[in-house]
Amino acid sequence: MGRESVLNMETGEVAAARTVVLASADAALRQRLRTSLTGLRWQVREASGGAEAMAQLEDARSEALLVDSWLPDLEVGEFASVIRVMYPAMELLRVDGGVDGGARSSRRNELLHALREAQNAPLNDTAAWAAAPASVPEPAPAGAGPGTRAPIRMPSPPRKDVDQDGEREREEQIRLESTRQALGFLLGREEAARPTAKHEAMLPEMIGASEPMRELTRLIRLVAPRSTTVLIEGETGTGKEVVARALHRLSERAGKPFAVLNCAAIPEALLEAELFGHTRGAFTGAVHSRTGRIEAAHGGTLFLDEIGEMPMALQAKMLRFLECGELQRVGDNETMRVDVRVIAATHQPLEKLATSVGAERTFRLDLYHRLAVFPIEVPALRDRMDDLGSLAEHILEQMGQEMPRKRLTLDAEAKLHEHSWPGNVRELMHVLERGAILAGDKMEIGEDEIRFGRATRG
Repeated sequence: MGRESVLNMETGEVAAARTVVLASADAALRQRLRTSLTGLRWQVREASGGAEAMAQLEDARSEALLVDSWLPDLEVGEFASVIRVMYPAMELLRVDGGVDGGARSSRRNELLHALREAQNAPLNDTAAWAAAPASVPEPAPAGAGPGTRAPIRMPSPPRKDVDQDGEREREEQIRLESTRQALGFLLGREEAARPTAKHEAMLPEMIGASEPMRELTRLIRLVAPRSTTVLIEGETGTGKEVVARALHRLSERAGKPFAVLNCAAIPEALLEAELFGHTRGAFTGAVHSRTGRIEAAHGGTLFLDEIGEMPMALQAKMLRFLECGELQRVGDNETMRVDVRVIAATHQPLEKLATSVGAERTFRLDLYHRLAVFPIEVPALRDRMDDLGSLAEHILEQMGQEMPRKRLTLDAEAKLHEHSWPGNVRELMHVLERGAILAGDKMEIGEDEIRFGRATRG
């Protein structure tokens, strides 16, 4: 279903509205959120429970889901886990203000603003009861594996004491049957959404469903939860930093820093100080002590882009850090230990550079083996041309946040497929941006606007 539109009563203009689903048993809370969000030009769909929310998500292409901290039919944690698999590109926010850590809506600030307004509004007694669970879900048993399910609790509305055992038993049976139905619904959807070995659920960062991209996604999911050092290899413009960020996001270090250092962008004389830090007076111009990128990434991930450009003299110091986790600032006699996961990337044939003889050997073989504990090859665009259409659509959608949204004509798409793309995804981004500019006020980018190389004729 396409996105609906709303009319701006002040300007008379029609603006695209984005859809959000509200999942909460509290009708008053849903009303407050609906009022706030519709004022911000959101199309709002309401659900009083998890099963109803899933049905709403199936009927509409939603950008976000707001879920209460308790649902009457499903355990919220289980519900959120399934939603993340079924709709990886949709943002999931908790009504209490918590961020799920998955996809991010471009209008997250509006959603958070609406949540704050709803939370600050006074609650009546009925709404307060409706929002409160009858019993707190019990934690999973100690040592339980990731597949262990927390028990689902069903709400028990206020009622008078029931003396008859038969009536109490009937009510208990009704609650148990409701629980079974809700759990069956969740399990059924979870089985349908669970990725198989042949079709791994794609990550939001990975655009395209070709076989090379499915294999890339599989490798990312395998190694991301570990602290293993990863070497990302691939041609320029394939998106190696995107892969590195996906690895960080899916790891236990996701809430910690993600520090980036491009080894080719910093002069050789300053690279060591930039990486390891320096003390005051360590060299001319060092008027203050400075924390290096490694130390700044403590607890998180350090991404070393273009690692093949690192000078040989500095490679020995980097190897020492990788082996023992200790670093020494330039000009300092003391060493310190840091906990950092290292992800490196290169477009160069690093193994060939490390095994060459004489002047052609520009990379240490021992450092190469220390970095390439888990190598990942990012496919070139020409090796996954089946993804070209979805990539172009995604890029145009991103561009549409800053300029009028444009689309490609069939002739323009055909011209894109005829190109060999030596610059890979980065080149595609530039070609589409150039085409959007050349198209001017037109809503379509035609064949004439698709130009490779210079933007002008001749």
